[in-house]
Amino acid sequence: MADQARARKLAKRISQIVASALEHEVKDPRLARVTITDTRVTGDLHDATVYYTVLGERLDSEPDLVGAAAALESAKGVLRTMVGQQTGVRFTPTLTFVTDTVPDEARRMDELLAKARELDAEVARIASGAEPAGEPDPYKPPRDAEDGADAD
Repeated sequence: MADQARARKLAKRISQIVASALEHEVKDPRLARVTITDTRVTGDLHDATVYYTVLGERLDSEPDLVGAAAALESAKGVLRTMVGQQTGVRFTPTLTFVTDTVPDEARRMDELLAKARELDAEVARIASGAEPAGEPDPYKPPRDAEDGADAD
């Protein structure tokens, strides 16, 4: 088993190589808007999982996830060859490409937090004019010492 520091360094190097290759070497137009976000390498350095996101043509358009996945799958051999040439490890890791869902989850969390803030503001607005349902001081006042002597 390789140490975790070596696996992290190899993962970082693989990310750099794949991102550079997608930008300069691989001439597939479906990969023009693909961004490599992270890479994880197994402890034995034999398998690498490369996480990526795909941007749309415009902010309001949906990205072509299927086309990008197909293009990455077809370029996998070329990318693995480049990784092997530029890393110098004995066994070139196999590459697996996975769509990164972190940006979508972060966007969803931001929307949920904004909704929670709106609801908190609404509750605070309603509570600002509220009055207690019972007496202003719901606690019974303490009995005087003289009142307690008369009761015995």
